[in-house]
Amino acid sequence: MATVTQRSAAQVGDQPAVPADAISYDDLYARWERGNWSATELDFSEDARQWRQDFTEFERTAAMWNYCLFFWGEDAVADNLSPYIDAAPLEEQKYFLATQQVDEARHAVLFKRFMHEVCGVGDGTMADGLRAIRHQLTPGFRRIFDRLDVMADELRADSSPAMLAAGVTLYHVMIEASLAQPGQHFICGYLEDRDVLPAFREGMRNVTADEQRHIGFGVKLLADLKRIDPVGVPRAVARMLREVTRFTPQVLSPPGWDERYVTVFGSSFDDVGVEGMESMKTKLRSAGLGVETLPGPPILTPGLSPLELTRRGRALAKAGVIGVREGPTLRDRRTLELLFDTIGREFGAARLSRPMTLQWEFTDPDVPTWHLHIDNGSTAAAEGTAPHPDVRLRVAYQDWADIVGGRVDPLRAIATGKLRPRGNPVALARLRTILPRR
Repeated sequence: MATVTQRSAAQVGDQPAVPADAISYDDLYARWERGNWSATELDFSEDARQWRQDFTEFERTAAMWNYCLFFWGEDAVADNLSPYIDAAPLEEQKYFLATQQVDEARHAVLFKRFMHEVCGVGDGTMADGLRAIRHQLTPGFRRIFDRLDVMADELRADSSPAMLAAGVTLYHVMIEASLAQPGQHFICGYLEDRDVLPAFREGMRNVTADEQRHIGFGVKLLADLKRIDPVGVPRAVARMLREVTRFTPQVLSPPGWDERYVTVFGSSFDDVGVEGMESMKTKLRSAGLGVETLPGPPILTPGLSPLELTRRGRALAKAGVIGVREGPTLRDRRTLELLFDTIGREFGAARLSRPMTLQWEFTDPDVPTWHLHIDNGSTAAAEGTAPHPDVRLRVAYQDWADIVGGRVDPLRAIATGKLRPRGNPVALARLRTILPRR
């Protein structure tokens, strides 16, 4: 049983009102009752005819790839909601989360039926349908949903406000608001424009309405959790965002990064990525947790617009700098320029008491030396040697790319000799404060 009242959760501490306060848990629950719908009563016969006759072979391939991500995702989020219900401090929050679990199961049934009855995937059971699509899951998708499984276990062991806030950030902000909602808008947009797949289109409209309600709940819950623990919750939110945002460019990465998988339906990767970026920032701001106000190193590369962030994330993921690396990191000049510009922007956000120059001396003969001068307000990276670097970093290019991508801890790399810094003791001490820790 919850031990905190709705009134006390909203009034802990002396924090100002935020946009999330405009809605109540009672209102969200009432919206669920009014919006109930059935996934089993939709008639997919016309959808099946149109799928065979009106979609080209490539359109069917591209649509199937996208729908597989949703099918797997809806099943995964339904499976992982129970510990959120247990951890919620209010009965009203628990009741709403119970309705959300029903919604997610209904979404999974919708996709299972569509995949089987229209696309011919699976034998009609949930288990066989999921087995049939597993190979379609992208590297970024797998990593984020694996993290959701781990998050559920962590919540079972620790139901503190900070841990619950980390879970809500992963589930409601990243998965639902930043990834799923733009994907839903993409699918609904081309189905409406082409006036195709009427039953699936109706189902997707219902899914979108459900998810909007879930996201609103998550934003409100984050705001209330921050009031309960105004120090621990922002830290937990920031840690989760740093952990998972580096994988998001690979969630919508089709085979061979073939952008026709999206453009064939009249949208672009930029459209979907920008909507996701803006949605994440808006939801956090509405909870009183603006991404730029969170503690620690910057969550997003400073000084870039949502479009620039989207394009840079995709380019660095393709190059094997961030995300799941599936081969050697590219080392062409364009990748190096993007890598060191990103490092410069992120290191430059550190407030150092005096300027500092770092120099990377790669052990690879085909990778040139680069240096970075950090001076509050005028940080710049450039190829070549610096006249008097404060710190010289001896490292293999792949090891440095893995450090930047969050795959290798920099302090562990120093301890094992993969990263060998040299310089005066004061500069080396300051180096620890700016190395990319995830």
